[in-house]
Amino acid sequence: MQRILSHQLPTHLGATVTVAGWVHRRRLFKSVAFLILRDATGLTQVVVTDPATRAQVEQLTEESVVAVTGTVALRAKTTGTATAGAVGADQVELIDPVIRPLGTPAVPPPFDLFRPALTATLPTQLDHAPVALRHPTRSAALRISAAAVAGFRAALDARDFVEIHTPKIVGSSTESGANVFALDYFGRPAYLAQSPQFYKQLMVGVFERVYEVGPVFRAEPHDTGRHLAQYTSLDAELGFVTDHTEVMAVLREVLAGMLAVVEDRAGAALATLGVTVPDVPERIPALHFTDALRIAGAPADEPDLAPAHERALCQWALREHGSDFVFVTGYPMAKRPFYTHPDPARPGYSNGFDLLFRGVELVTGGQRLHRHEEYLAALAARGEPVQPYAGYLDAFRHGMPPHGGFAIGLERFVARLTGAANVREVTAFPRDLHRLTP
Repeated sequence: MQRILSHQLPTHLGATVTVAGWVHRRRLFKSVAFLILRDATGLTQVVVTDPATRAQVEQLTEESVVAVTGTVALRAKTTGTATAGAVGADQVELIDPVIRPLGTPAVPPPFDLFRPALTATLPTQLDHAPVALRHPTRSAALRISAAAVAGFRAALDARDFVEIHTPKIVGSSTESGANVFALDYFGRPAYLAQSPQFYKQLMVGVFERVYEVGPVFRAEPHDTGRHLAQYTSLDAELGFVTDHTEVMAVLREVLAGMLAVVEDRAGAALATLGVTVPDVPERIPALHFTDALRIAGAPADEPDLAPAHERALCQWALREHGSDFVFVTGYPMAKRPFYTHPDPARPGYSNGFDLLFRGVELVTGGQRLHRHEEYLAALAARGEPVQPYAGYLDAFRHGMPPHGGFAIGLERFVARLTGAANVREVTAFPRDLHRLTP
């Protein structure tokens, strides 16, 4: 279709053009009618004075799809130079329109998309996700998500990482007994992958530095605003590291790159949501797990951080360091997967870390074991059989470098960045304990 988009209208002042999109709103007055058309880049105001065209507008319903051919003109209240490109899209309109329906009249959704905020409850929005996502506040979050993924890829590409694609149907649990979605694979038991962890480690033996963007599946019966049964994981793994601190340094650079691209590519979406992108400090504050417990006011024998502890630590980082981010290192080995490398100086603690962002754990990562005998010992210590991991463990018999990596939960990242109270607000079609459709 020969059409232009709403944001291109200022460069066509005085010309006759065709735009197309959805009927966002109709405003009917005695002597004039306004048709507000929505496309992927914004809104176009169409001025209707012809009686026959007005009658046509009166018959349209919100969300009907139409094409409109008209002349681009400055709005009546626009002042200043009318040079092409010197005005914004909100300062021009179409006059003398010819309207052509591109389908049958739409059934209006159960909420008004033209209002500044969606007033429907979140369950109602999710039930009607295909149309709720058309609202600027919902689509803005998805634009931010897309920009964040682009920034993730760009930052790692610039550091000689290779993008890989790994199986999502696997023969064994990745996380040593965590809940998995089981399925019948041609008569054999199989599972949906909880992460690409095993495969990205194996690919370090091929490319040294690898990353993946893909879905992961967690059959954990959580019903909270921060958990999904399927989410998008941004994974990276790098070889020839000294310890986990080198992984943390790469992660810092990746986060800075992601946020820079979000600002560059999704500026309008950020403005729609009133979001300011945080600075990533040159050195993100870091706490050992034992110090984190003390600062959070948790018992010294606590095996993990609770959500309240994470919030307290983020408040501390913001207050003491002006940082929205804080690393917690040295989690107890008992709370880390079997492939985690222990701290050589304190074997009960790990060379692993979490990155907290605005009160929530955003990233998990660390150094991995890389010697075959270490894996056999780690599995034996946990009472885990070797056979389910045979294909994974075999690579370590053939030489693997010291390595480590991290994984960022995309939906959680976007939720914390935008201030959404629930990750479902920034997920197109969430899957959780209760929802399998749409």
